[in-house]
Amino acid sequence: MSYIAKPKVSHPGMPKNKLGLTSRDYEGTVSTLCAGCGHDSVTAAIIQAVFELGIEPHMLAKMSGIGCSSKTPAYFVKEAHGFNSVHGRMPSVTTGANAANRDITYIGVSGDGDSLSIGVGQFVHAIRRNLNMCYVIENNGVYGLTKGQFSASADIGTVPKKGLPNTQEPIDPISTALSLGATYIARSFSGDKEQLVPLLKGAMMHRGFALVDIVSPCVTFNNHEGSTKSYAHTRQFYHHVAEIDYVRPSEEIEAAYAEGEAMPIILHDGSTIILRKVDKDYDLTSRASSFKYLRERFNAGEITTGLLYLNEARAEMHELLGNVDKPLSQLPLDGLIPGSKELKKLQNRYR
Repeated sequence: MSYIAKPKVSHPGMPKNKLGLTSRDYEGTVSTLCAGCGHDSVTAAIIQAVFELGIEPHMLAKMSGIGCSSKTPAYFVKEAHGFNSVHGRMPSVTTGANAANRDITYIGVSGDGDSLSIGVGQFVHAIRRNLNMCYVIENNGVYGLTKGQFSASADIGTVPKKGLPNTQEPIDPISTALSLGATYIARSFSGDKEQLVPLLKGAMMHRGFALVDIVSPCVTFNNHEGSTKSYAHTRQFYHHVAEIDYVRPSEEIEAAYAEGEAMPIILHDGSTIILRKVDKDYDLTSRASSFKYLRERFNAGEITTGLLYLNEARAEMHELLGNVDKPLSQLPLDGLIPGSKELKKLQNRYR
């Protein structure tokens, strides 16, 4: 696969952050995703969020698994650390990296297939540990790299490009994260940058596991009438698909609507989805009320967006384990090896 190099010249008047860097300094390679893919809008939002936060590129780690979503880290902050793991194993690799160096900001980009099917066990235990990371799910309801099979987030009755409608219950990452005790839970739409950028900034600065579930329509395999993850169905509710041999370039669909409002979004094929932003009276500190509200809106055929739950009191992984403040990667070797006496004390605790 060949990549087109981005021009290095930028306008001298571009805004700079507190580090003296422009947003261009947080870019990566040229995207090879389909024209109009929601994932590219997510990339743009991540670039904007990291730029505004003024994160030093070498203090950022980009983690991913397998799938269209897992290509995203290649498209932002080229100077950052990165690791592309095997399918579904991104959370455990991130856990190991975080255990070694807690000073780095970790962004894991995954998909509904990578996180909710083969990687669901990894996803669940990263939440249980309250791993300090921003976990992004680019959610389109299908396996885009393997020709559009349903993923575990596909809703009952959603119609594929070819074949029979889905009859299996979907796994909702938001409800799952709520039940497991995630401490920052948000959902947004790839085309709503005004909402998505602040949610990503909050997730990156949060101490603990921060989930941002992003409805990100697949223009090739899940953007047709009958899909609940399409641009149209996400705008009224969400998407129709072209043949694999050629994907007609499409314009990105953007959304702008106020707190407490529901907005129908018309997709490229004319189908519709409905997005609803939580209003200012929504209690994001109560897990019970969050569950109730999300279920009510789901039954009404709406996709709730915004910051849905926040808990700043729960200890994150290093605090739960009683780890030293200094990153393990910076400790001298004799400090990492406890010696036979200390090792024996540790072993006796398990006898």
